[in-house]
Amino acid sequence: MFKKILLATDGSEHSVRATEKAIALASCQSHGRIDVVYVIDGRQSKEDVLQHWGTDAQDQRRKKLQLIEHKIMQANIDYTTHYLHGEPGPTIVHHANSNNFDAVVIGSRGLNTLQEMVLGSVSHKVAKRAKCPVMIVK
Repeated sequence: MFKKILLATDGSEHSVRATEKAIALASCQSHGRIDVVYVIDGRQSKEDVLQHWGTDAQDQRRKKLQLIEHKIMQANIDYTTHYLHGEPGPTIVHHANSNNFDAVVIGSRGLNTLQEMVLGSVSHKVAKRAKCPVMIVK
């Protein structure tokens, strides 16, 4: 039923829990696969450069996803990681709708402290606009 799963992640605790649910969904199907998506928005990119001056911002992003990728590898599930640029909500929705995913799995809140106040506004946007089922993980 859910063979092609989009896992939207930012490396937060909620996205690690979302990873576990995506693995469970993909494990239920033979040949289930997970596409991991990490969206880099302009503001975050500037903050990363200022915060990690003298280091590679890409390295910092990869480190955020290491645990997530490790969990998927240990579960022996095929996966691909995509780094996309843009505003997270619309970018995830566009990617999901353009690539015919069976489901999207996303954490309820991410690392963005401004959006943390509301039920993760990114997850809310994705749930409203994606054309496939969306699982929001607390």
